[in-house]
Amino acid sequence: MSDVKDVAHGNRANAYTALILSTLAMIVCFMSWSNFAPLASQVAKMFNLSVAERTLLLATPVLLGSIMRIPVGILSDRYGGKKVYLILMAFILIPLIMIPHVHSFGMLLFAALLVGMSGTSFAVGVSYASVWFPAEQQGLALGIVSMGNMGNAVAAMTLPYISKAAGFDAVYYFLIILTIIFGLLFAIFCKEMPVDKSKTIAGALSVTKDGGTWYLSLFYFLTFGLFVSFTNLTPTFLTGMFKYNPVTAGLYSALFAFVCTLVRPLGGYIADKKRPMGILQWVFVAIVIFTFLIMASFHHEGMFIAGIVLVGLAAGIGNGVVFKMVPYVSKGNTGAVTGFVGAIGGLGGFFPPLVIGYIYQWTGSYELGLALLALTGLICWFALWKHYIHGNVYIVK
Repeated sequence: MSDVKDVAHGNRANAYTALILSTLAMIVCFMSWSNFAPLASQVAKMFNLSVAERTLLLATPVLLGSIMRIPVGILSDRYGGKKVYLILMAFILIPLIMIPHVHSFGMLLFAALLVGMSGTSFAVGVSYASVWFPAEQQGLALGIVSMGNMGNAVAAMTLPYISKAAGFDAVYYFLIILTIIFGLLFAIFCKEMPVDKSKTIAGALSVTKDGGTWYLSLFYFLTFGLFVSFTNLTPTFLTGMFKYNPVTAGLYSALFAFVCTLVRPLGGYIADKKRPMGILQWVFVAIVIFTFLIMASFHHEGMFIAGIVLVGLAAGIGNGVVFKMVPYVSKGNTGAVTGFVGAIGGLGGFFPPLVIGYIYQWTGSYELGLALLALTGLICWFALWKHYIHGNVYIVK
């Protein structure tokens, strides 16, 4: 395996090409993954959806995109990230072609489930980019490639304008063209990553025996789950409570996603320099405090937006810190660990919109749903303190 690493680290041009194109390809994939959030009001009117049906539609792509990160990450480690990335981008074209032609909510949900595969680009991108960089640079490198999450923000900024100017169907033709272009760029300019042919599925699944995998999964359930949940829910909050038009609400959703994504490399960089678990405990404290700020500001527009931005800052830094530690959990199985941690993190983005939507439908209030998010933050803080701080256990010193 060391020979594989030596080859990987030997060519800086390949490394930076892999890093740049992995990030850009992930941006395009995440635009597809989050395509329904900025168009939620329009889709709700087209299909006459209730609040619960609307949140179900937003959550459905997150489900498959989360669960399938596990096998996709393993396949990337075993057969090479370039091959898996190209197959993934080809598959995404299927639901993008379907969506403009569906006429029922059931078929729309099915297409949303399929488009969820675009969320697995995270597992491929991290596996593919990480192998080109030495351990002391991986926090920053993984923070950069993870900025592919910015696709959520790009979607929020662009898709409502495209829909308003050229119609709903034009959104998906635009995404199809982008996916084809970046698939071709990836195929032409990226080299295949070196892989260890001796790896087995059983070896990859051995990461489940390491407690570090599950602790990082719990922490990422909170930090990445907040990123996905609030990117999807912010337009719903703003159009419902403050009567924003969909385009303006989409811009605020983009602001949240940009803040969360742009500080992610900062979290990775700080974790390269300081003890990651020490940083992460303060991230959890901040998330809890800022979530309570949001709960207290549902009738104060400025405070609400400030709370959203502050949660984005805390969650983004937390995402970077968590993924600094991923390559250390099971050496040589970064894709597998990324798959598991990313899957649980993605489920953190699946359940909150559903729970918050159903609680709102029952009670007419969002506060109880957000209180559950704050409680999750407290649970994560206690687990981290008990096992890593008080227990003096290290993943990365």
